Amino acid sequence: MASYNPYQQGGYQQGGYQQGGYQQGGYQQGGYQQGPPSQSQYGANGLRSQYGGSPHDGYGRRGTPQPDQGYFPPQGQVLMANDGSMGGLTGQMGGMGLGGDAAAPHRPNKKKNRHAYHNLDQPSGQLQAFGAPSPGQYGNSNVDAPQQYDSDHPYAGQQVTPAMNQFPAPASAPFSPGLQAPNQGFSQPSQSMAPVGGPGVPQGKVDPEQIPSIPRLRDSAAQYYLDHVYPTMEQHLPPPAAVPFVAHDQGNSSPKFARLTMNNIPSTQEALTTTALPLGIVLQPLAPLQEGEQAVPILDFSDIGPPRCRRCRTYINPFMTFRSGGNKLVCNMCTFPNDVPPEYFAPTDPSGVRVDRAQRPELTVGTVEFMVPKEYWAKEPVGLHWLFLIDVGQEAINRGFLQAFCEGVLLALYGDHPDEDDGEQTNGEAPEILRRIPLGSKVGFVTFDRAMFFFNCNAKLDQAQMLVMPDLDEPFVPLGSDGLFVDPYESKSVITGLLRKLPSLFSRNKAPEPALLPALKATQAALAFTGGKIICSLSALPTWGPGRLFLRDKNDLHGIETERKLFQTEHAEWRTMASKMVASGIGVDFFLAAASGGYMDIATIGHISAVSGGETYFYPTFNAPRDVQRLTKEIEHTVTRDTGYQALMKVRCSNGLQVSSYHGNFLQHNFGADLELGSVDADKALGVMFSYDGKLDPKLDAHFQCALLYTTAGGERRVRCTNTVASVSESMTEVMRFLDQDAIVSMIAKEAATRMTERTLKDIRNALSEKTIDILAGHRRTGSGSHPPGQLVLPEYLKEFGMYILGLIKSRAFKAGHEPSDRRTHTMRFIKSASPLELSLFLYPRIVPLHSLPDNSCFPDPETGHLIVPPCLRASFGRIEDGGAYLVDDGQICLLWLHEHVSPNLLEDLFGPGKTNLADLDHTLSSLPVLETHLNAQARNLIAYWSSVRGSKALTLQLARQGLDGAEYEFARLLVEDRNNEAQSYVDWLVHLHRGIQMELSGQRKKEEGEGVGAGLEGAMAGLSNLIGR
Repeated sequence: MASYNPYQQGGYQQGGYQQGGYQQGGYQQGGYQQGPPSQSQYGANGLRSQYGGSPHDGYGRRGTPQPDQGYFPPQGQVLMANDGSMGGLTGQMGGMGLGGDAAAPHRPNKKKNRHAYHNLDQPSGQLQAFGAPSPGQYGNSNVDAPQQYDSDHPYAGQQVTPAMNQFPAPASAPFSPGLQAPNQGFSQPSQSMAPVGGPGVPQGKVDPEQIPSIPRLRDSAAQYYLDHVYPTMEQHLPPPAAVPFVAHDQGNSSPKFARLTMNNIPSTQEALTTTALPLGIVLQPLAPLQEGEQAVPILDFSDIGPPRCRRCRTYINPFMTFRSGGNKLVCNMCTFPNDVPPEYFAPTDPSGVRVDRAQRPELTVGTVEFMVPKEYWAKEPVGLHWLFLIDVGQEAINRGFLQAFCEGVLLALYGDHPDEDDGEQTNGEAPEILRRIPLGSKVGFVTFDRAMFFFNCNAKLDQAQMLVMPDLDEPFVPLGSDGLFVDPYESKSVITGLLRKLPSLFSRNKAPEPALLPALKATQAALAFTGGKIICSLSALPTWGPGRLFLRDKNDLHGIETERKLFQTEHAEWRTMASKMVASGIGVDFFLAAASGGYMDIATIGHISAVSGGETYFYPTFNAPRDVQRLTKEIEHTVTRDTGYQALMKVRCSNGLQVSSYHGNFLQHNFGADLELGSVDADKALGVMFSYDGKLDPKLDAHFQCALLYTTAGGERRVRCTNTVASVSESMTEVMRFLDQDAIVSMIAKEAATRMTERTLKDIRNALSEKTIDILAGHRRTGSGSHPPGQLVLPEYLKEFGMYILGLIKSRAFKAGHEPSDRRTHTMRFIKSASPLELSLFLYPRIVPLHSLPDNSCFPDPETGHLIVPPCLRASFGRIEDGGAYLVDDGQICLLWLHEHVSPNLLEDLFGPGKTNLADLDHTLSSLPVLETHLNAQARNLIAYWSSVRGSKALTLQLARQGLDGAEYEFARLLVEDRNNEAQSYVDWLVHLHRGIQMELSGQRKKEEGEGVGAGLEGAMAGLSNLIGR
C-alpha cells in the first residue's frame, strides 16, 4: 500500500512558469537589448531602419528600433464609432449612459466592494496594479490596463469552511479579480444630471470604455498568478478559466478538475430559486497539469481496494473523519460511521486527527487515483489499442487529405523525425526507445473505400501485408490480433513504409463513395475483447453500403421548428453501433474534411464519437497546403494526450442534495445509472446539475465526489477521485461573494446545447436572454443593497457574465440566420464536452495588436523568466486601427488579420524580404517563417505561449487579409462586442438586460414568446430544468 507525503515529492513552485520551461517551449530569448517599451518599431515614412550586428544566443536582431518610429503615422485616441452600434435599444432608452471606472469624488464609499458599479457622471479613473503602466503607456492606446487589486479583499484571512482547520498554513495571498470602485452603476440620469461618458462621448449615450471588460479581467489575473499559487482550501474563488495558474491541492480538488458554480451554497431550494443561478459542477477528471504542480498521487491498496463507505460507497477522502480512537470512519456524504479495516487502522491524536495523516495522500489531497482489484474489472486490462481507420476514397486522394493524415499518424507515433533511431546505444546495450505512447499500447491500420483493407504490420515482415474484405453486409476481421495490432516501435520500419506508400497505393482509386458503417462494424469487432480507441478519417459523405447516408440538409428546414431534426441522427443502425462501441469500451475520434464545404451529416456520423466519449475534428473547407499542419498537430495531440478507456463515472453529493441531470457526451441507459464512456481524455469535461431533497445545515459543508473508473493507456485499472467542498450559508450576500463565473457560463451553455434537439433555436436564444435577466434581477433583489432603481448593479464576480452569454447567443450553435446544420451540430457537441478554458476562449477570443508591441513584450523577463505577455484588446472593431496587424485566437482557429494599408516594413519583418504587399503573401500559410527580426520572434513567442493555454485544437495561423481573404469574415464574426451574427452589440445587450431587470423589479415584465408558442416561453421551455426556472 502506497503511503507518502505528496508535499515532499516535487513540491509546489511559486509562479506558473519556470524560466527553463519557457526556453524549452521554443521561446526566443536572446538577440535584443532589454530596455523601456517603445510604442512601435518602424518609421512612419515607410523607410526601413538600418540594422547591423551578429546573432546572439542563436537569435540576432539587426539593430535597435527607434522610439519615434512606427508602422503608420501616429494616431490620437480612438473612440468607438457611433455607426449604429449604439442604436437600437440604446436609442430607445434615451438618456441612459455609462461613466468611469473610478468612484465619484463627491460620493463617499459606504458599501462593501462586492458589486460592479458604473458611475454616470464622472470620467474614468486609471487602474494600475503591480507597477503596471497606465493605459497610455501601452503600445496601443486601445488596450485595457490591468485591473487593480484590493488589499482589503473580503477573503483575506477568512476561513471559508469549517474543515479548514485541518489543512496547512496559507500558501499565498488570495486574488481579487479586479474589484472596481463601489459607487458605479448604470442609471437613467435626471434632467439636472451632468454630461456623461467622458470626453468624446455624446451625452445620452453609453460609454463603451466603462463597461465590464473580459480582457482586463484575464490580463490582471494572469499577471497575479505568475507570482502566486492558488491554494485550494484557503481561497474559494477560482482563477478565471482562461488564465494559467499553479494550484496547491490542500484537500479540495484543483479548479482544473472540478469547478462548482457556487462555492457558498444556499441552505434551501427556495433560497437558490431567488438567485436563479444553477447549482452544478463542471468536471474535467483527466485535466492536464501545469509545470510546477504536484502529480496526482497513485495509491495501491492491494486486493482489499480503497476504503469506502458501506452505505453510500463514497471513497476515502480528506473530509472523512475518524472517531473512537481511529476505529470508526465517518462518511462526509451520508454521516454513516464505518468500521475501519484492521490493515488501515492508525490511532488518532487528542484532536481526532490520524497520526499518519500527513503521510497519506488520500487524507490530504483532493484528487487521487486508486489502483483497484479484480472486482472492478469488466475485462482483463491491457494497454490501449489504437486502430487507425483511414479513408482512401477518391476525394481523400485528390484533395491531399490522405497524404496529410498519414503524415499526422507518423508525427504522432514517431515525432518530427520518423527515420531516426529511437535512442542512443550506451555501453553496448540496446538503445532506449523514446516512446510517445505508453508501453503496452499497440496500433493497427485499416483502410476503406467501397471495401475494407486490413494490414498485417508484424515486426517479422519486411513490409506490411494487405488483406481485402469486400463483404459489407457481414464484415469480419481476417487477421489475428497479433498481426493487426503491433507495438509501433518494434514494427517501426513496417509502419513507416506502409504510411508512406498508402497515397501511391490507392492513387488510382476511382471510388468516390466510402462505406463507413461496415468499416466501423469491422473495427468494433476487432476491438471487442480488449476495448480501445478508433481514429477515423473521412472526406466524403458515406453513401455506399449498409448504413449509407444521404443529403438531409436541403436548406428547407432552417429557421423553422423541424430544423432540430437536422441536429440528431434518425438512423437506427448508427445509434446501435454507438451503443456497441460504448459496451465494448471503445472511443471513436473522427477527422472530417468536407468536400468544398459540402454536407457530411455530422449529426449522424458524430453521434458515435459523442456517445462513446470521443471527439469530432471538422475541416469544413479543407485546403491541403494550408490545413496540413493543423491536421497533423491535432492527430498528434489526440494520440499523445492522457487517454483512458472502458470508463464509468459516478457523482456523489452530501445529504440534502441529489443529482438532477448530466450534460455532456456520454451514454446513460437510464437516470441514476452510472455514466458510460468508451474513452475519456484530458480535454473532455461534462456538467452535473444538483437539486435539493432537504435542507442543508449551515454549520456543515456540502461535499461532492466524482469517481471515474477507467483503464489507463498503459493497461492499469484505476479510479480517479475528485473531491470538492463548498460552504453552506443562509445569507444571500455571502452566496453571491463566492460565484464561479466560468462554471456558471459552462453549465448554462451545456444545458442549452443539450436542448437543441428538443426546442427551437429561437426559444433557446430567448431562454438564454431571460435566464440572464433572472440572474441579474435576483441579485438586485437579494444582494445589491439600497440603490436607485435606475442603476444596473452587477454582481462583483458576474460582471462579465452578460458578455459571455451574448457570445454564446452569437455562436454558430445558437445564432439566428442561416447556418449549415453540420456547423451547428459540430459546435453543439463541442460546447457539451468543452472544458471551461476552451469554452471561455470560444465565447470571447483574445486579440493582440502586433504592430504596436512594446520592445520587451513577448520575451522572457530577465529577472523572473516569465514571458512578458502583452495585454489583449476588446473584441470590437472600434479597437482596430488603420494599418494594423492583429492576432486573434478563439481556441479553435487563430487568425492573423492584416489591414489593407499595413506597413510594408511590418510585412517584411513578419514574412521575410520581398514581402511588401498583401498580395505577395501566400494565402495557404499556416505558420510564420523563422526570421532574425525582432517582430517575427515576438509573434512566434506569443503563438507558442497561446498554444500552451488552449484545449484540444492545434494553433496554426490562417491569414485574413483585408479585401483579399474570405477569412476576414471570420475575423468580423469574432468581434463579439459588435453588432453581428444576427445579434446585438454588447452595449445594446446591456441596455436590453437593464430594461428587463427594471421591468422585473417593477412587476411589469413578460417573458418573451417564441414563434408558435401559445403558452409563452415558460411553457415552451418546461423541459429546460434550471435554464429557465425562477
